[in-house]
Amino acid sequence: MPLCAKIKTMKRSIFNSLRDWKEDKKRKPLILRGARQVGKTYILQEFGRRFFPRSHYFNFEKSKALHSAFAGDIDPKTVTQKLSFHADTSIDLKNDLLIFDEIQECPRALTSLKYFEEEMPEIAVCSAGSLLGVHLGPVSFPVGKVNILSMYPLSFREFLEAIGDERSLPYYDAAISTKNIPQFVHEHLWERLKWYFITGGLPEVVQTFSQTKDDLYEACKASRKLQNEIIVMYLADMAKHSGKINAMHLDRLWHSVPEQLGKSQDGSAKKFIFKDAVAGLNRYDRLAGAIDWLEKAGLIIKARIVNSGKLPFSAYSQENTFKLFLFDIGILGALSNLEPREILAQDYGSYKGYFAENFVAQELLVSGQKQLYSWQENTAEIEFLLQADGKAIPIEVKSGGVTHAKSLHIFAAKYHSPSRVIFSANTLQVNEQTGVHRYPLYLASDLLRAFS
Repeated sequence: MPLCAKIKTMKRSIFNSLRDWKEDKKRKPLILRGARQVGKTYILQEFGRRFFPRSHYFNFEKSKALHSAFAGDIDPKTVTQKLSFHADTSIDLKNDLLIFDEIQECPRALTSLKYFEEEMPEIAVCSAGSLLGVHLGPVSFPVGKVNILSMYPLSFREFLEAIGDERSLPYYDAAISTKNIPQFVHEHLWERLKWYFITGGLPEVVQTFSQTKDDLYEACKASRKLQNEIIVMYLADMAKHSGKINAMHLDRLWHSVPEQLGKSQDGSAKKFIFKDAVAGLNRYDRLAGAIDWLEKAGLIIKARIVNSGKLPFSAYSQENTFKLFLFDIGILGALSNLEPREILAQDYGSYKGYFAENFVAQELLVSGQKQLYSWQENTAEIEFLLQADGKAIPIEVKSGGVTHAKSLHIFAAKYHSPSRVIFSANTLQVNEQTGVHRYPLYLASDLLRAFS
């Protein structure tokens, strides 16, 4: 059964962005990017069903015959006529939605988006691609002629809604504005966060977990089984689509990310070490291609390390100095062979620290952060930096309730930060006088709203 047929009740916040795109009078053809299995196909088909009289779905990976529609002239009028014959239906150019899925499999279809923007802007065209960045060169991409949205695994809030935990959502949504979460709600949400640490945010895994969550053992077992199957699929993608990059290097490098995270002595993620990540390749320039491939495929998250708290952060980062996380915390647990019962028991040593940090990295991306930064200067380090109102806001991530934050105070004193953030297992507490914001981990995706 196709994934999109399994998750019809799953709500995603990206619908708001898609609706805004539809209503934008200056809209361009849309490209929805994201790793495989994050739900791109479902979301576009559901978008078409909700907001358009009719939508027309074309999958370039599934139907090679479809490529012939773009073999000759790719002006929009010719293309839509061919697509109409292919689908055996008429296409209303002013009211219908065209969906081009796995568009990276047909570079000329991607190129055609330029002409849709220039010659037929009235028609709504959405496309999706899992491996856009690794398939295509700069010549093929219609730079400046498309709108781009990035899609990620479900956030923790989306997870709560997906599993039917609607009673806690009003408290969750009001927490930032009211600066309060009742203790009984906090304890409940913390338990649900441990569930999310097991499932991650891939829609099919969340759906599988939700269907059997009354038997937690079976739900966790089924989720981990599916995650391992998805990992095999990702490895198959590496073998099939690696191009000039050695597929074995991609495999080894991807596995090296959780391995290096797990070696952290204090539970905090460290600078990614190139030595021994892939046998015989000990320098960044030998691994840059593989790292770039995994990032473009959406399978890793890069947080650049800066040595200053001054703005812009990019001016103080180096190309070869960064942390790496996995794109989904559930896949992180599966690749780490971390048993769900260890997560539920919160008894997993140094895993706890970097699990929390990986989670925050994911949530910051979902909330709209385009690039993640971390800070290290002498022996002090801060997990993440946020720019707000022209100031650098340091963010420390603590997995448990111990929240001593020496580095946070060093950074704030040196760079005059008006506010500083600590994510931990403790409940919400904001001190306006000192500027210290203490948030429970599960509110990470709401952080930008706190400083907007």
